[in-house]
Amino acid sequence: MFIISFLLFIAAPLTIPAGESTRSIHVFVALCDNVNQGIVPVPSRLGDGQDPDQNLYWGALYGVKSYFIKASEWKLIKTVINPNKNILERCIFQRKGTSVFLVADAYDGAKIENTITDLLKSSSGLFRDTITINNQRVGIYGNAGLLAYVGHNGLMDFSAPSIELEKSDKNVDVIVLACKSKSYFEQLIVKTGSNPLLLTTGFMAPEAYTLKAALDGWANNESSEKIRLRAATAYHQYQKCSLMGAKALFYTYKR
Repeated sequence: MFIISFLLFIAAPLTIPAGESTRSIHVFVALCDNVNQGIVPVPSRLGDGQDPDQNLYWGALYGVKSYFIKASEWKLIKTVINPNKNILERCIFQRKGTSVFLVADAYDGAKIENTITDLLKSSSGLFRDTITINNQRVGIYGNAGLLAYVGHNGLMDFSAPSIELEKSDKNVDVIVLACKSKSYFEQLIVKTGSNPLLLTTGFMAPEAYTLKAALDGWANNESSEKIRLRAATAYHQYQKCSLMGAKALFYTYKR
């Protein structure tokens, strides 16, 4: 059982449209780790799971923190170091001109099992929390509207956490950007009562351009199919693969 801290964040003012309630996204990033994960090794500075600043999935060119800081649609409003024992850094973004917030957590690469456990417990509603930003309550973990996992598919290396997953009453959307995530995560997410919004059918690079494309679509209230096509188009553009292949790589659950 893991203990979640109840955190209060106060950020610099950023306008929230009058009359709009907040919507939130919580992203769980398992930092790339050559030593502690069953991955094909990457250059040491990119694969140091205890150094978020240089990490492939966080501080590198297409890492979540670096990529969203440069994105014109999003504004970084708060950074917190070590919000709990498993998370090395937390970044909070707001989508400009909207009440959509993004909370991204960089988990220690050695704690990949904790990262996946936190994702699934959040999906099932077992983990819930809120933070306060500019006097606005923003849901995180199971109180977010969208959860996303970025990193190595740890379920290829170890069994799914032996926890009693419950059905969430929120039916949150869930994205898992990791190799072959459909095969490993789909039924677990469905079991929690949540919606597998975007999963993958094969090997892939879980870099932030795909995540951003999907999050932008979700923020715009687009259909799951449009979000899938957004993700595929971004992957096609950055990976220089065929668009047909990229479309086949991404999957959305159809009830």
